[in-house]
Amino acid sequence: MAQQSFSAKILDLSAGSRIAVLNIKDAESLGVVAWDRIRIKGSDERGAAALVDITKSIVQEHQIGLPRVVAQELTVVDGDSVSVQPIPPPISVRYVHDKMRGKKLGREELYSIVRDVVDRNLSEVEMAAFVMAEQYQGMDDDELLWLTRAIAETGTRIDFEKPVYDKHSIGGVPGNKVTLIIVPIIAAAGLLIPKTSSRAITSPSGTADTMSVLAPVEFSGQELRKIVSKINGAIVWGGGLNLAPADDAFITVEYPLQIDPEPQMIASILAKKLAVGTDFMVLDIPTGEGAKIQAPEDARRLGNRFIEIGGKLGIRIRCGVTYGGQPVGHAVGPALEAREALQTLEGTGPASLVEKSTALAGMLLEMAGKTSKGNGQELAREILQSGRALKKMKEIIEAQGGDPNIKSDQIGVGAYKQSITATADGYVTHVSNTAINQIARATGAPGEKRSGVLLYLKRGHKVTKGEPILDIYAERQSKLEQAYSLVAKLQPITIEGMLLEEIPEF
Repeated sequence: MAQQSFSAKILDLSAGSRIAVLNIKDAESLGVVAWDRIRIKGSDERGAAALVDITKSIVQEHQIGLPRVVAQELTVVDGDSVSVQPIPPPISVRYVHDKMRGKKLGREELYSIVRDVVDRNLSEVEMAAFVMAEQYQGMDDDELLWLTRAIAETGTRIDFEKPVYDKHSIGGVPGNKVTLIIVPIIAAAGLLIPKTSSRAITSPSGTADTMSVLAPVEFSGQELRKIVSKINGAIVWGGGLNLAPADDAFITVEYPLQIDPEPQMIASILAKKLAVGTDFMVLDIPTGEGAKIQAPEDARRLGNRFIEIGGKLGIRIRCGVTYGGQPVGHAVGPALEAREALQTLEGTGPASLVEKSTALAGMLLEMAGKTSKGNGQELAREILQSGRALKKMKEIIEAQGGDPNIKSDQIGVGAYKQSITATADGYVTHVSNTAINQIARATGAPGEKRSGVLLYLKRGHKVTKGEPILDIYAERQSKLEQAYSLVAKLQPITIEGMLLEEIPEF
């Protein structure tokens, strides 16, 4: 097909990043119409595929409009020359269609889809179609194994030459900052735990978002090996390591769809564990109203599936079904959660956070043979309460380029604040994960790190009229107002009196 040269014009766009804008006359010259596919090449010879949009005015003739993300992939700036060539859809698009119709995909078909995601041959629309097919058609165990291996093998692999331990959560519960407690406990026990984490998909803060408040989280594989070989632990963003790059691409379409399909979730987690050579893993499955998994039997089914698939991949897995009916701890949002994690390491954190963190850490310590079965939590508590975990966390923060001397009360939060108070005496009978998530995201979290929500009371606590029950923090007044407007609509906290009804005498 014909190839032409164009001058790049960088567009200040982030959504729809797989769109390239052509002047109508250039589109006619190339023989393309809106939604046709083109390959663009700049200094990066791999190039990138994009779908065509057409304009009469946004770009001039012989210009091509490129969203920032595409321009960065191609390493081009305004005015650089790029070549453009019409291309047909790759064969993997047919396999996406097959999955949408409920067909079981084979190894080569799934590898083809993943390779085309990594090679930028699939558009965001096509990746979204595949993710939606996973959501509604599901995958059997064979498909899951092939998908997991394909995601792992198309990215960087890191060999630590020692047994590797890991902890992961399926997410879905706001405020789940336990990784920042568990990693230093395990590292302080002398075990290797190179924790790679994702940024938030559906929550107000992922582990990488929270850790980024304390230290940089983007490193190369060689840099991660150096950090972990020195101090046993790290908490970094997996996307910066080129571990399972296909998964990070899928996350970009899961985020606006607000979904996390079970097959993609399992493949995502296990592929990243394969990539860093994980031998032993504890998986946290929060369960309850408002969590991803609401029924205990569903949690057990998912846990058994992880254990079975993990075993076939050479990863020993223990699953902890944990209470997920309300936020973990009291803080929701990157800075607020980082502050609460440090408070816990300093010895002043909430009991629920200590309980969950030490229970999961204890399971890993038992798997490592550091203590007998049933005694792991006690050992984890001792490491936490002795200050060894705090000392190790300071080492991790310093190794990743942060300030090791930072204290919890030095972490800044949003300058704009609104307190919500109780309108009556009573007891907290319900805290809605869904509502807390929506309100915290409305503040700007996780993108605006100092934004979020702080809960004063949780289920079962007594409250008096006028007592603060919730604080909203934001970096911008407009975001604070948006979040505050959701409170009355969503009712994140339910307060009821003990007397439900009076039945009068005759």
